[in-house]
Amino acid sequence: MRAFKAYDIRGVYNKDFTKEDVYKIGFWLPKLLKTKKVLVGRDVRLSSDEIFLYLSNGIIDSGADVYDAGLATTPMIYWSTAYFGFEASAMITASHNAKEHNGLKISRKEALPVGYDTGLKEIESKLSEPIIINSKKGIIINFNAHDKYIEFLKKYLPDISNLKIAIDCSNGMASIFIKELLGDKPIYINNVADGNFPGHNPNPLNEKNQDQIKELVKNENCDVGVIFDGDADRVMFIDEKGDFISPDLMIAVLAHYFLEEKGLKGNVLQDIRTSKAVGNYIEKFGSKMHTWRVGRAYAALKLREIDGIFGGELAGHYYFRNFYYSDSGIMACLIFLGIFNKMKKKNIKVSELINSISKYANSGEINYKIENKSEAMEAVKNYFLNKEKVLEIFDFDGYRLEFKDWWFNIRPSNTEPYLRFLAEAKTKKLLDEKVNKVNEIISTLQ
Repeated sequence: MRAFKAYDIRGVYNKDFTKEDVYKIGFWLPKLLKTKKVLVGRDVRLSSDEIFLYLSNGIIDSGADVYDAGLATTPMIYWSTAYFGFEASAMITASHNAKEHNGLKISRKEALPVGYDTGLKEIESKLSEPIIINSKKGIIINFNAHDKYIEFLKKYLPDISNLKIAIDCSNGMASIFIKELLGDKPIYINNVADGNFPGHNPNPLNEKNQDQIKELVKNENCDVGVIFDGDADRVMFIDEKGDFISPDLMIAVLAHYFLEEKGLKGNVLQDIRTSKAVGNYIEKFGSKMHTWRVGRAYAALKLREIDGIFGGELAGHYYFRNFYYSDSGIMACLIFLGIFNKMKKKNIKVSELINSISKYANSGEINYKIENKSEAMEAVKNYFLNKEKVLEIFDFDGYRLEFKDWWFNIRPSNTEPYLRFLAEAKTKKLLDEKVNKVNEIISTLQ
């Protein structure tokens, strides 16, 4: 089924998957994870209530109970899964996708992600099997995780007295938490959860969706702007000039809280697309950077494996040991705002902090629509291997090749029909030269 992805189940509802599919997923989920209790949360999308109904019916017919957490952020469900000891959970959401999309993010015991390679494939294979309803059905139990989750987040509440902050909740699930935490001091927009997403689509990586928060920051002379995605597992930032900050650079900013303020030493995780500047910055604090695959299904497991302190991705996910190795946009936001507040007291602006980290010219992620992704990846890799001395090769999630003065990552999208390319170099001239060559190579294969 097209809705089964590497990290989750997601697609256009009633096209890529239907209520009948959701019922079957609900029926087989407790059996896969060997549990009689499933925690279920949902976002505010227009289809979420119907999906909840059919998912719950499937879970109940399998003989398991549904613990209904109601409207929630995805990170609240991750946290609640581990904190309350559930062995299975499902969050009904399509994250940053447009309103006609929906899906399911599945977790097992200790909030470990269930991806295609770790369980979703098995569920998909069961969808064609006959269903025998359990003679002893489960029930739906209302479950309030909100209050305990707020209590946890308040441990990270920063002093923001020195900051002027603009926050765009994208009409998503951050709306149900952030004002309760930060109060009336920030300037909020799109702060009512609405499945029609009237402000803009809930994908903060899309430049046009940043327009409102950028204008607000500039018009109100804010120190920083914050923008969440639809389910609040991601957060991104705008500096005081109204410029978007590449989310991978924010991994380095976290060092000021965990490695400097808290004095921790240990491992940090980045994805394969992350700027080389981030690892350089982290190492100044005596910690070691590890590089791994893109996506929570991989990152959360890897951070746990290396017992990392924190980690992050170019897409704006930030993972924390203290958050059961999972990602939380709101927890990340609180920590970042605390760092920015302290920096302002030292007369360091957000843009100045970021500029002190970033030392390279970066292409940003370039997408190529191409049928034969593997052939194109091999052609790009082999061209540069034959032309230059490579210092390091990472051969998971596509390829990352590092050379003396530049590096690149080329990888197939796990969720879209694209080949993604990103490069970084010590000078803009060198970067342009390399990107032009890659364009030339791929154009011959399209």
